[in-house]
Amino acid sequence: MPAPVIMVEYDPRWPTLYEEERNRIVRAAGDLIVAIEHVGSTAVPNLGGKPIIDIMPAVRRLKDAERCVEPLAGIGYEYVPENNDIIPERRYLHKGPPEARTYHLHMVEHTSEFWERHLVFRDWLRLHPEDAEDYFRLKKELAGRFGRDREGYTDAKAPFIEAIVASARAAQGSDSRG
Repeated sequence: MPAPVIMVEYDPRWPTLYEEERNRIVRAAGDLIVAIEHVGSTAVPNLGGKPIIDIMPAVRRLKDAERCVEPLAGIGYEYVPENNDIIPERRYLHKGPPEARTYHLHMVEHTSEFWERHLVFRDWLRLHPEDAEDYFRLKKELAGRFGRDREGYTDAKAPFIEAIVASARAAQGSDSRG
């Protein structure tokens, strides 16, 4: 049975935990990684969320991500290949026991839509704390509603995320025309 979706208030240790883990990842598989970013709620100051650090390493080609699996297993990551069917442009790994995952890795191509969309969303929330507050309220409400149904929880967040990404892209477009 999957663990319930749990929301917590922002933890100021999250950026440090990211940096420490980022360094471990780079030591293990850095020769294949061209960029690495802290994404998800833990990457946005003062935004609460699931207490799991989401890390997005970028590789040149997706097949390079699969070459990272063995070195990352050496630092505790488990590759979840069945998720390739759900999100084919990402290779997903996690760390920690099922009831208390600590890190999620989302390995993608550096030039991919997945990479760009996640950074646009994170950066918008960093610059717009009122939207980050709305997002946290929504996530708490959805966590209560969906409990252990992680797919339902994720699907229910999608309209909010897509609206923010659309706003951010529209703003970027107007900035580049000015």
